[in-house]
Amino acid sequence: MTKRLTPPRSALAGALILALPVLTHAQTSTPASNNPLQPATREAQALPSLAPLVESVKGAVVNVDVQAKASMSEGGENPLMDRFFGGGGGGPRGQRREPVRQGAGSGFIIDSKGLVLTNNHVVEGAVSIRVRMDDGRSFDAEIVGRDPLTDVALIRLKGKVDGLPTVKLGDSDGMRVGDWVVAIGNPFGLASSVSSGILSARARDIHSGPYDDFLQTDAAINPGNSGGPLFNLKGEVVGINTAIVGGGTGIGFAVPSNLVKALLPQLEKDGAVTRAWLGIGIQDLTSDLAKALALPVNTGAIVSEVNDNSPAAKAGLRSDDVIVSIDGRKVGSGGELTRTVALKKPGSTSTLDLFRDGKRQELKVQLGTRPDLEGLGLRQKKGAESEESSKARVGVSLSNLDPRMVERTGMKSAKGALVTDVLPGSPAESAELEPGMVVVEVDRKPVNSAEELAKTIRKAPAGSTLLLRVEVPRGGRYLRALRVP
Repeated sequence: MTKRLTPPRSALAGALILALPVLTHAQTSTPASNNPLQPATREAQALPSLAPLVESVKGAVVNVDVQAKASMSEGGENPLMDRFFGGGGGGPRGQRREPVRQGAGSGFIIDSKGLVLTNNHVVEGAVSIRVRMDDGRSFDAEIVGRDPLTDVALIRLKGKVDGLPTVKLGDSDGMRVGDWVVAIGNPFGLASSVSSGILSARARDIHSGPYDDFLQTDAAINPGNSGGPLFNLKGEVVGINTAIVGGGTGIGFAVPSNLVKALLPQLEKDGAVTRAWLGIGIQDLTSDLAKALALPVNTGAIVSEVNDNSPAAKAGLRSDDVIVSIDGRKVGSGGELTRTVALKKPGSTSTLDLFRDGKRQELKVQLGTRPDLEGLGLRQKKGAESEESSKARVGVSLSNLDPRMVERTGMKSAKGALVTDVLPGSPAESAELEPGMVVVEVDRKPVNSAEELAKTIRKAPAGSTLLLRVEVPRGGRYLRALRVP
């Protein structure tokens, strides 16, 4: 998709610098009271340079070069948004992807031990990661932790990492719309590129996940800027540049630094994020709904459904309850409630302030642990070993089916094993298996996961033939005979 983005802000600043002296000179005979643009001192005010800020932080901004396994679900969960990871990885949508993609993203060093923050979509499925610094040094890196639901990842540099420059995470909640910001990254492979702009909006929901709370900016960001920092004028990182509007102009989004700070301890310690959970469906309270429900408030989260055996159900929460605060913190929308609950500790007890049948009351609830509803959790070691065994024996790589792919491709099955790679000349190729197919049955028994099918392949006797039923996106179901050597 062709992207038309804002021209560099430096060009606009240059136009202002040229215009101001002319304007000041032309207006010297005009009374100051009639000239609101004229400085009170009648002296032209020079625009401040961002050079000192850039010089102080750019050393900690890095290029992240990645070779990764291609994902059949990459890109396109929201057609208006683009995750701007630069580089190759297959042809246009609808064409067969290569088994390995290459790309170049960005990141920034937050700890002298070599910890680097970037986007999850930059390093997801990485086979190898190489980090290049502004001073010419380069390091291999490994994934420490990642969180697909917020698109945040933490990686660590390998080898001798003495004298690393670092930057600090700032307070994104303290940013105001209109504040100046600076983006530094690796757009189109152009290392250490700098652009500036303003914070255009806060708390943007771009429908990329359940915890969307993006900062919006008009600073020029492009493919390759993924994972790069968005700085305030103190040189603190207030966001991780993550997405742009496809085909838009000057509309980019960054994960706020305060959210990143809340996730960091778990990413570093556990490699993943565990979230608290209520187990309810919600919608925003609007002024019209508030009037219809005879409520004295206009903001909150309406409970649209309560899951069976969920923490909410056990606490007695009901449909049509309107939650207006949690633990004393005001709830302005359904999304705000979801994000607030997610950052709490599973097993802890929270107090909900709500309206039921027009009457205000409090309800205590012991929060549960959020299940992996999207199927995006890190694959367990056992599952990875199973995949390698199936690839070694019959030449097929498998992964669990992403629910988003089911919805996007119109598949009938919500369970199965997704074929992600087929080795040339292998039994899998002879059986006419292709990447993108989903195996839904083996020997007329349902397949619930990639691990389940891999286990069946691993235990099949040599010389036997497995009868597979496969589903093709928007193409129906077919039988395949897979001979096991």
